[in-house]
Amino acid sequence: MADGKRIREIAKKVWHFLWVDDSAWSWIANIVIAFVVIRFIFYPLLGLLLGTSYPIVAVVSESMEHGLHQGVLCGEGFRDFKDSFDNYWQACGSWYSSREISREQFEGFPFRDGFDKGDVIVLWRANRNNLNVGDILVFRGNRPQPLIHRLVKIYEENEDTYYQTKGDHNSNSIEGEFGETKIGKERIIGKGLVRIPYLGWIKILFVEALRPLGINIQR
Repeated sequence: MADGKRIREIAKKVWHFLWVDDSAWSWIANIVIAFVVIRFIFYPLLGLLLGTSYPIVAVVSESMEHGLHQGVLCGEGFRDFKDSFDNYWQACGSWYSSREISREQFEGFPFRDGFDKGDVIVLWRANRNNLNVGDILVFRGNRPQPLIHRLVKIYEENEDTYYQTKGDHNSNSIEGEFGETKIGKERIIGKGLVRIPYLGWIKILFVEALRPLGINIQR
């Protein structure tokens, strides 16, 4: 009985410290607990449910944006550009048209207006049975962070299926051994399912804050 009473007293103090106490140490403890729960419980369970080891990814570049970045869109410089699908297609549509992707097809694609740096994308399992041209494919590329680009071609070679992607903002697909012109199934992480705006800036700002300290966060 004494041990049970002592356990209840300790539990009550811990509860008060975490949920009532307004001290800095209480805030730090809550942040640590939240990180542990999200990283080691929620994230793996979500990955199991969605069928991918990366159920949530942050967009850390401008490669899927449909507006100007440093005055450039799809490799062309512009002085005056108003964000709209019409203007995007006028600037970038010829690349897709030359590869038999029409404007009407593109308008029916998921995330047809792209997405922005700082967004979060929720993923779903991806394989040959559920991937179509126009889907957002997340895969391992030529950098530590996964690439999040649009699927523009599916083709067979030596009885294997390969995929080609392109960032909506980019002028062309990334070439090279670990580029995006020949993506095998072993490099695929998932396909984009839901976009959550701005939430990814938490990760981006956290990583930027750690860089001056020489700490490199790759995932």
